[in-house]
Parts: sequence; structure tokens; C-alpha cells
Amino acid sequence: MERREGRLRLVVKVGTSTLTHETGRLDLRSMERLARTLSDLEGMGHEVVLVSSGAIGIGTAKLGLKERPSQLRMKQAAAAVGQCMMMHLYDKMFGEYNRVVAQILLTGEDVEAPVRAAHLHNTFESLLELGVIPVVNENDSVSSAEIETGKCKVLGDNDTLSAMVARLCGADLLVLLSDIDGLYDADPRTHPDARLIHHVEEVTPALRAMAGGAGSWRGTGGMATKLNAAELALEAGIDMVITNGSRPEELYRIVEGEEVGTRFHCGARS
Repeated sequence: MERREGRLRLVVKVGTSTLTHETGRLDLRSMERLARTLSDLEGMGHEVVLVSSGAIGIGTAKLGLKERPSQLRMKQAAAAVGQCMMMHLYDKMFGEYNRVVAQILLTGEDVEAPVRAAHLHNTFESLLELGVIPVVNENDSVSSAEIETGKCKVLGDNDTLSAMVARLCGADLLVLLSDIDGLYDADPRTHPDARLIHHVEEVTPALRAMAGGAGSWRGTGGMATKLNAAELALEAGIDMVITNGSRPEELYRIVEGEEVGTRFHCGARS
């Protein structure tokens, strides 16, 4: 099905720090605002794919564990519990706005093998044609790629996963909802005078030098993984935006091309 002019195929990745409180428990208000915004964007004619982190963190809280497990097998168990709860809530919240969601769990082999990747592409195409909002996560219960970052050459974090999904879908735009406003020239948590970089044309070594380590204790990603995602997106001809997940309503401005967060441009700007 051809997309109408002015309508985007949009992949939105939301991080664990956006979906949960500092306690590790689910931030229901944040999830509801995200579901409402994405439902409205779909109603406007855009095609929406959601890549959602949070399964391990949600499972950790659901199981009553005092801290995130350190053993791989316990992380995978927490992910299995958390994924179930997360999809239940997404189904309920999107359902309030008469939207249908679908769950897609991926491993590295799924996106690496050409035949599997082709089937995935067809699945996304069919779901989007039907007006369904796919909710994607790495299949942590059987794959250690995200949990033990670096074990798989394709995936390893949900920032990278979202870029791979955007490429599989033939997306027009990838948006990473983070716990900061975008890419700064220094870490804003330790440098109050850090300046937000609004536009990036290329991921350079100098740009990577500004990227720090992992983010909050609730997630696994940091700015470095977001730059990896940006590089993958730009190579596929897809613009990418990093912005603050605490303001999901800014997605309206982003799809209109307004200056929000940091936008990585795959082509020359007019």
C-alpha cells in the first residue's frame, strides 16, 4: 500500500528510564501519554512502530526483587515476566483509543538472515497496512544479545534494534525517546553550561568523543549506542531524532519537521 504525501512511517523507541520511575516500578502516566500520542499520530494517517525497552526492569519490580538481577538466567526470567506485563498494559492503553497492537520479539538471527529479514519486512508491511501498531522488543528470554551487550554483532541494545527495525520497515523517520533532551557538547548532568546540538549531518569521531557511557541504572543504553543507531539510520537514508521521552507530545512537532531535540539528517537540509 502506497503512503500518501505528508504521511510518515515512524519508528519510535522508548527507553526504560521513560517507562519507569526511579523505584523501578512502571510510570503509568508516561505510558498512557505515549499511547495517546502514538494513537493520535496513527489517526492522522502516519504509520507507527513502537520499539519498547523495559522488560527486565518491569519484571524485576513485578517479581519483588530488590535490584536488577546479575545472573543471565535470572535476567531472562525477569524479561519474560516483564514482557508479559508490558504488553498487557500496552494492549489496554492503546485499546482505550481504539487501536490494535501486535507484539514482535526479535533475536539477532532474525534481522541478520536474509530470508528471516524478508519475512519480517512482510509482517511489518501487513500489520501497518491493517492499521496495527507493532510493539517490538528483543527476545531476551532466548537471546542474550541485549542483556550481555556485544555478544551479537547485529543487535546488543534497543537503540541499535530500533535502527534495524526502521531499516526493515523502510521507515521515513526514527525517534529515540531518551532521558535527556538530545545530544550535547558535554554531559549536561555534570556540565551545566553544556549546549544542545540541534542538527547533525554525520557521525564523526569528534561527535563520538562527546558521547558518554551507560545511562541510568534502569537501562543499558547511553549516548554512544544512540550514535550507533544514528549511523545505521543515516546509512539507510532515514532521519533520526533524539529527544526527551518525558514530553511525548513533542512527537507532533517532530513529524512536522520542527526543531526538537537533536536531528540527524540523512541528506542536505534546505
